[in-house]
Amino acid sequence: MSASCCGTTASLELEQNVTSGAAGVLPIVVIGAGPVGLAAAAHLAERGQDFLVLEAGQRVAASVAQWGHVRVFSPWKYNIDAAARRLLEADGWTAPDADWLPTGGELIEDYLAPLAELFGDKVRLGAKVSAISRLGYDRVRTNGREDVPFLIRLESGEELQARAVVDASGNYTGPNVLGASGLPAHGENTVDVDHALPDVLGADRERYEGKHTLVVGAGHSAATTLLALAQLENAQITWAIRAGSAGRTYGGGDADALPARGALGTRLRAHVDSGRITLLTGFFAHSVTTDGEQATVISRDPSGAGQSVTVDRIVAATGYRPDHSIASELRLDLDPILGSTRRLAPLIDPNQHSCGTVPAHGVDELSHPEPGYYAVGVKSYGRAPTFLMATGYEQVRSVVAAIAGDWEEARDVQLDLPETGVCSSNLAEAQEQRVGLATGISGGLLATPLPLVTVGASDGGGCCG
Repeated sequence: MSASCCGTTASLELEQNVTSGAAGVLPIVVIGAGPVGLAAAAHLAERGQDFLVLEAGQRVAASVAQWGHVRVFSPWKYNIDAAARRLLEADGWTAPDADWLPTGGELIEDYLAPLAELFGDKVRLGAKVSAISRLGYDRVRTNGREDVPFLIRLESGEELQARAVVDASGNYTGPNVLGASGLPAHGENTVDVDHALPDVLGADRERYEGKHTLVVGAGHSAATTLLALAQLENAQITWAIRAGSAGRTYGGGDADALPARGALGTRLRAHVDSGRITLLTGFFAHSVTTDGEQATVISRDPSGAGQSVTVDRIVAATGYRPDHSIASELRLDLDPILGSTRRLAPLIDPNQHSCGTVPAHGVDELSHPEPGYYAVGVKSYGRAPTFLMATGYEQVRSVVAAIAGDWEEARDVQLDLPETGVCSSNLAEAQEQRVGLATGISGGLLATPLPLVTVGASDGGGCCG
């Protein structure tokens, strides 16, 4: 928050707009019943605010369920929102082991599903939002705009009204393309391309067993898939990245403050060094051609030099981008590069920050010219792959405080994030041994690496779980 007169004036106007925009006694609508959306609901419940959570999927945290087989980098102590914890414990819930790395499935079963149950019919499943506007107002009309409710249209045609909207719908349904330069590779739409985090060792095993798979991407979702593929003895694996080396993906190793994140890079490097995984650097996917059941991906780098690889399966672990189309009739002020708010963009810019160096931020950085609308969670970061669940929890704590009119709490934003280079714990190896005893998966660097995933982060160098 700037101490200049301009910053102060803007903040006062924001405060006045949010409070004046409360349309009667309508509920606050939260879009998305994932970790951040349900955290928002918990804070609203604690403050006595009426709310309704709309989840597009047929189950709580439907997007998380898509990678339910994968373990997150961060232990439980970083994954549970404070308000949610208080509500659950008051209902007799016992928190999981604080140092355990949960899978996505465990995150749902042991935390998110019990939390949603507390809210009863305030959580609606199968309620996909198709558009948000103002009742009787399109984006152009100004006078009196802040005094009318939000109009929320569902894909079913049903319409709801709200006095504020907290959009935690995420970006999992908006994967980036396979091609370089942000454009689809020629022929990309004519081939079967899998996106990040297929269940290689479980439900999707037959798709990869005995096949040659190309994984494109330099982030942790790519690394997770590569390590899973390495456990299939008869699978051939090629990894393609645009960078000249994989140093950024390998990361901080033993010096990483999230040990599981460091272990991921260490194990991946060992597989590349041993030849188990073939690494192609300087690979800019330009076109895809098919011959029977095989596909040839051709790279053309900025100098015009080419290389190619012929494979059976393609996994594009190239990250995600937000879809703001449902809010196209609202007045959004989006950064032209990242797609976050303009005020948030410099704080999360992946060219300047890792997830561990993102400063605390809240309602002031998340506000748009449309008073009462907030995109939170990974969607708020746009294309920046620097998101942590803990960041989203602090976002919604601040936003809900503002909606409730508690501006002192709203602006008292604090965040304690694990940063690379701080810790060298053996947590990941210890857990691998515990999981091995329970499931038959053995330990060891090259034998059976523990699959890990970034929570809510886009890829292409993303970092955090």
